Amino acid sequence: MVSQGSSPSLLEALSSDFLACKICLEQLRAPKTLPCLHTYCQDCLAQLAESGHLRCPECRETVPVPPAGVAAFKTNFFVNGLLDLVRARAGGDLRAGKPACALCPLMGGAGTGGPATARCLDCADDLCQACADGHRCTRQTHTHRVVDLVGYRAGWYDEEARERQAAQCPQHPGEALRFLCQPCSQLLCRECRLDPHLDHPCLPLAEAVRARRPGLEELLAGVDGNLAELEAARMAEKEALALLREQASRVGTQVEEVAEGVLRALLAQKQEVLGQLRAHVEAAEEAARERLEELESREQVARAAAAFARRVLSLGREAEILSLEGAIAQRLRQLQGCPWMPGPAPRLLPQLEFHPGLLDKNCRLLGLSFEEQSQKDSGKEGAGSQGGDETPSQREDGAKSERQGGIQPQSRDGACTPKENRAQTAQEGGAQTLKEDRAKTPQEDRAQTPKEGRAQTLLEDEGAQTPRGGRSNKKRKFKGRLKSVSREPSPAPGLNLEGSGLLPRPIFSCSFPTRMPGDKRSPRITGLCPFGSREILVADEQNRALKRFSLNGDYKGVVPVPEGCSPCSVAALQGAVAFSAGARLYLISPDGEVQWRRALSLSQASHAVAAMPSGDRVAVSVSGHVEVYNMEGSLATRFIPGGKANRGLRALVFLTTSPQGNFVGSDWQQNSVVVCDGLGQVIGEYRGPGLHGCQPGSVSVDKKGYIFLTLREVNKVVILDPKGSLLGDFLTAYHGLEKPRVTTMVDGRHLVVSLSNGTIHVFRVRSPDS
Repeated sequence: MVSQGSSPSLLEALSSDFLACKICLEQLRAPKTLPCLHTYCQDCLAQLAESGHLRCPECRETVPVPPAGVAAFKTNFFVNGLLDLVRARAGGDLRAGKPACALCPLMGGAGTGGPATARCLDCADDLCQACADGHRCTRQTHTHRVVDLVGYRAGWYDEEARERQAAQCPQHPGEALRFLCQPCSQLLCRECRLDPHLDHPCLPLAEAVRARRPGLEELLAGVDGNLAELEAARMAEKEALALLREQASRVGTQVEEVAEGVLRALLAQKQEVLGQLRAHVEAAEEAARERLEELESREQVARAAAAFARRVLSLGREAEILSLEGAIAQRLRQLQGCPWMPGPAPRLLPQLEFHPGLLDKNCRLLGLSFEEQSQKDSGKEGAGSQGGDETPSQREDGAKSERQGGIQPQSRDGACTPKENRAQTAQEGGAQTLKEDRAKTPQEDRAQTPKEGRAQTLLEDEGAQTPRGGRSNKKRKFKGRLKSVSREPSPAPGLNLEGSGLLPRPIFSCSFPTRMPGDKRSPRITGLCPFGSREILVADEQNRALKRFSLNGDYKGVVPVPEGCSPCSVAALQGAVAFSAGARLYLISPDGEVQWRRALSLSQASHAVAAMPSGDRVAVSVSGHVEVYNMEGSLATRFIPGGKANRGLRALVFLTTSPQGNFVGSDWQQNSVVVCDGLGQVIGEYRGPGLHGCQPGSVSVDKKGYIFLTLREVNKVVILDPKGSLLGDFLTAYHGLEKPRVTTMVDGRHLVVSLSNGTIHVFRVRSPDS
């Protein structure tokens, strides 16, 4: 890797992978340079070209392909020169394992002359010793540099050979490029200079380089400055990431220590309370045993006296009763006069008293606070005042509380502090909002999971909080638990209907693979369309087949296609199937009989096909315009979306029709979704931030005119109104979307989505009024 500002050496360029194609990993052949300055083989670029564009494999920049094809990209003469040098060093013509002299066959025939021992750097020829000695003795070649062949092959003279090397004209073999045509900015040889550029001002290459080098060096200096800034930003980002990891490790340790401390304190309180409970129970049991013994004794005495008196009264004679009457009466009076209870017994029942926060799920002992700091404030945390209205003692208490891992203090009566109340209020509001959302949405509706709804509610509550203590917006604290949110939610301009119950919502129906036992390759689904009653037709370009499936995933066979055809886009008409393959449009019967074929423009790699609502015509996108054919193959109409002023400004890669008779297409040239009527007048167009910078993908329309747009790069299907205004997300990665490719609408109620791996998902579209 060459450091910034240093000049790369020729040895580094020849020995590194600079001369290798990053696509085929072989030495570059016919090197072509893209506008992003990355160089590849011409054949490799031709394989990447798709729909008039290609994406650079290294920087991922999308580059339009010239009308003449990838061959029209600039030829990299610099790489060609280095390749010539490498090939010359590797060896030329060999005879008996040794390089042969290039001049001997010209003088004495193919059988004369000896092996080459020298090389002329100017002529780029290998010479035998005799030819090398004579090469220096002629008027035209006495200034040529002749060097030892072994040293040349070892690379000793690479610099000299490079200085004497001349780029060859691709139109006139053997002629070196010598001039630069200033009006055309084209390199010319002497033959090119004589005819088409004779009247143009031209400069020799050396003079042209001297004139243009300062401008390039100035631009290079500017880029070097940008590189320095980028490197500084990269280092700052790494430092910020390291600081984040260090702080996260520190906070994690604090959480562990604080949690262990809280657990130890809680366990100590547990043992203390259990000890108090045992002591209380033991003391109460001892006192109860004493009282029981005394009560049992008194009960036994009273029972014995009462039994004796009852026997005397029952069995005694009159004299016997009267003789014992005084003693019995005295004993009974004595027993009645004695207190029956030994004393008031304590009735103290234990009751557990605990902090109400232990059962309050919204009152948390641990929490996290997040500070958003500007670069100016980074590294200065704690150096200044945290709030204009806080006293130094309050700031110290706040800092101590934050150092303790975010443990929130509580009041003595068990209620949360005002700071906790704010967090608790936000969470209660989020819970209430979530309950309302659940009440609005039926259980069968699985488009928005509770996790998504909770994340969205918490985000709204978080945005409603104001900074504590009137702090500046440079440091904002967000209290509460960490929130999980979906990636890159689509913005909804104007009235946001998402979540209000006014938009169609998806209900998952089934999923099935499209690879069949007879397939030789993994499916590549490039087209989908409804076919008959509750069936779909799948265009598998890799296996050159039109496959039939039911909406439940049952395989129904194939529609035969002509031999050698690879169906791309497909549409079903009344008793026929239309599909595009290469630069042709076919109409075939369900049993595969070709009814007609039409040639299309070669300037477009693929052509989108859509059936008209009437079912007796087919529309196809051709080089920025739309052509409509009837069942007999005659051109019914042809229009340019937006009128003739937009000729060549659109590239409709995906196309569909609405029940209202409108056309909806994905325009890769304008990077937008365009809606137009049957005459080509644009009704609406969307190119806003909801596309996330992606190229719009496949489009489908339901029976009410809602547009379903596929965004492959972000794994989404978004929904637009019939005039092309974005309404929100319809399907995301949460619904199992992974690189969605093509969609179609069946019966206006089922959205069929194909993925890049050949899997198909079917969703039922639940309309708002159902």
